Amino acid sequence: MSHPVPRISETEWEVLRAIWIGHPVSAAEIISRLSATDPSWHPKTARTLIARLVEKGALTYDVDGRTFLYRPLVTEEQCVAQASNSFLDRVFGGALKPMLAHFVEHRNLSPADLRELEDLLARKKRRR
Repeated sequence: MSHPVPRISETEWEVLRAIWIGHPVSAAEIISRLSATDPSWHPKTARTLIARLVEKGALTYDVDGRTFLYRPLVTEEQCVAQASNSFLDRVFGGALKPMLAHFVEHRNLSPADLRELEDLLARKKRRR
């Protein structure tokens, strides 16, 4: 999927996660998946967000009789990359080093987390 990735709101992320689980999927099934994790989801709200994601080009649908079956036009990985870049630009002016330093200093990292970060950096160094 090489579709442009639109800006996705927090609640739209929840809808997309419900769709990425498995698709194509009907609106009723999306609502069921959302309600399973958070019973406060209102069907009308979910349908509005589904329509918004279609308008944004993040979802498409096929019609099967009277049922609309939705499927994503963007992957979770694409959305994570877009959101990460947007966050990096907005909060840290696009500078990666200050962001990493901030999270390392201000998050409670376990020894396993630190080893994993060290391994990632070592692999990155070897590839260069």
